[in-house]
Amino acid sequence: MAEITLEREFAVTPERLFQALSQRAELVRWWGHDGWTITDETIDFSRPGSWFADMRSDEGNRYKLSGQVTHVRPPQSIGFTWAWHDEEDRRGPESHVTFTVSESGVGARLIVHHQELATEDIAAQHARGWAGPLGRLSRHLHQENETT
Repeated sequence: MAEITLEREFAVTPERLFQALSQRAELVRWWGHDGWTITDETIDFSRPGSWFADMRSDEGNRYKLSGQVTHVRPPQSIGFTWAWHDEEDRRGPESHVTFTVSESGVGARLIVHHQELATEDIAAQHARGWAGPLGRLSRHLHQENETT
């Protein structure tokens, strides 16, 4: 099994970052890639339970993923399982993601630890894949700071 760890810093409090990571109204604003639209979802990381997101790319491709929120420890961490669905909506191999939030010199640090990935190639794909949503999260929090 393979895994990746990504780290980003944001000029917000750890509590504010945790809110953006856990609350449905915020998740739908940054989840996915630029040009993607969430067409259906139950994406709420504020409590344990099932979740899914059904998205469309700007080219019209469908992307669905789902899992279970395994833990929520405000404002430090959220854990959830993750599996992509195929064209027939069959769930693929499951992996596990942990968001860990801590204080940093800038404000708040986010560590994304994505583990139990089947191969190193898949891990590399996920490392590239997380860049889009993390960039959107950064813009979401930055735009908010500019308006306050």
